[in-house]
Amino acid sequence: MSLRITEIFFSLQGEARTVGRPTVFVRLTGCPLRCVWCDTEYSFQGGERMSLEEVLTQVAAHPTTYVTVTGGEPLAQPECIPLMQALCDKGYQVSLETSGAMPIDKVDDRVEVVLDLKAPDSGESHRNLWENIPLLKAKDQVKFVLASRKDYQWARMQLDKYQLQNRVDDVLFSPVWGQLEPAQLAEWIIEDGLPVRFQLQLHKVLWQDAQGR
Repeated sequence: MSLRITEIFFSLQGEARTVGRPTVFVRLTGCPLRCVWCDTEYSFQGGERMSLEEVLTQVAAHPTTYVTVTGGEPLAQPECIPLMQALCDKGYQVSLETSGAMPIDKVDDRVEVVLDLKAPDSGESHRNLWENIPLLKAKDQVKFVLASRKDYQWARMQLDKYQLQNRVDDVLFSPVWGQLEPAQLAEWIIEDGLPVRFQLQLHKVLWQDAQGR
């Protein structure tokens, strides 16, 4: 079994519940979506073909138990499923950063899913696979990356429609870097008293860098 890997690197987790924790990132190559604000377009093509054993060896070279499998869209490669199983079997705390466009039904229950539902300004909201919502576990997270007031209102509607705050422990609202002023999003959340967690991408605050290195 082999996977196409864009990069494996060690840094601080920049998003979600484990923000700030030293983490190994395994970035798989390829993505069927083309979000207009994407900051990892370099992962759409290329990459290096690696065996599962090679990936596990590189992950083990770093001093942490936290591993994030990301992309692109990692679930676009079927081999992502056995990769995450193998990482869990090794005792790692594994999170999966995935769009809302790929089915999560085969993801190991030990994996913490961070489901990124695409808002209208991404240009890909029609790709959201709503059948994923009932599959979410309490420890999973739902993320909305928002570029405008329209995106915010849309996310509020999904929060209410699917009662996401009752399905998962954390619903994350994050501004698109350089497009929506963080303080503005924070004010909207406070004004409406939403049961969500505001987040900034820590790696961009620290290093003005998309990858967090």
